[in-house]
Amino acid sequence: MAAFGYTCRMRDALREPSIRLPYRLPFAGDMLLSFLGARALPGVEELRDRTYRRSVRTVDGRPAVIQLSPDQAGEYVTMELPVDHASDPAAFVHDVRRAFDLDADPLAIDAVLASDPKLAPLVAKSPGMRVPGTFDGFELAVRAIFGQQVSVTGARTSLRRLVERYGSPLDPPSGGITHLFPTAEQVAELPAAAFGMPRNRAMTIRRVAELVASDQLDLSASTPIDETLHILGEVRGIGPWTVAYVAMRALRDHDAFMSGDLGVRKGFEALGLPSTSKELLARAERWRPWRAYAVMHLWHAHS
Repeated sequence: MAAFGYTCRMRDALREPSIRLPYRLPFAGDMLLSFLGARALPGVEELRDRTYRRSVRTVDGRPAVIQLSPDQAGEYVTMELPVDHASDPAAFVHDVRRAFDLDADPLAIDAVLASDPKLAPLVAKSPGMRVPGTFDGFELAVRAIFGQQVSVTGARTSLRRLVERYGSPLDPPSGGITHLFPTAEQVAELPAAAFGMPRNRAMTIRRVAELVASDQLDLSASTPIDETLHILGEVRGIGPWTVAYVAMRALRDHDAFMSGDLGVRKGFEALGLPSTSKELLARAERWRPWRAYAVMHLWHAHS
């Protein structure tokens, strides 16, 4: 099987095409699922029996529910979605490979990170760490802004309310998947009070939505990263943490690093390393050009 190809099978009983997407070993699939499960947005995503499910839009804008299951033997990720909602399931292959970071070269990444004796035990514990991506850069940016200065649980609660009130409902729902996340066009029309947060932060989300809806801001990673991050960083209320998080997960910047992130600092402390901003950045120089993968290890170091 080619490293970046796929095989497609039809599951007649469920009328679902089953596409197998291979990847390079090792693959820390459980870590990836744990990360996504902890942040799963009710109504849009769910993790059930090692299968990640979420709502997506087809090319023509219709809703569909995609299912992704890493193989227990560690050879591929199986992608499934209903035939009647997506005539060309292969159109989702690129998005899935990015969302699950299936094109990573884990041996090269682990070699660099493991050369640091402090980080080496984490790499040995979880070889083949992946950086989870996203199916929708705008959604990821909104979720990052919702997550500013609040817990993951608090952000999920507020986001669930937004989705239930303003997301497009699936008819019928699919298990716990009930809505599509609101589009940039939909969010740009919402009043500040709709977000259930301080007005300044609500206006930040509105501004990002307006930029995306007017094609002034491209969060699909199809334009140069530096250009996208510059535009995003100019939005009032967007700080270095949000810019780095969007770069890491939406724009696939493998060297993105959040020196001010609490989880990164806790990871440093768990390793017995000093955690001032200066020392964080100095130590992280050893991990270039794969600092985003080091961030994933650090987040899991204290979880």
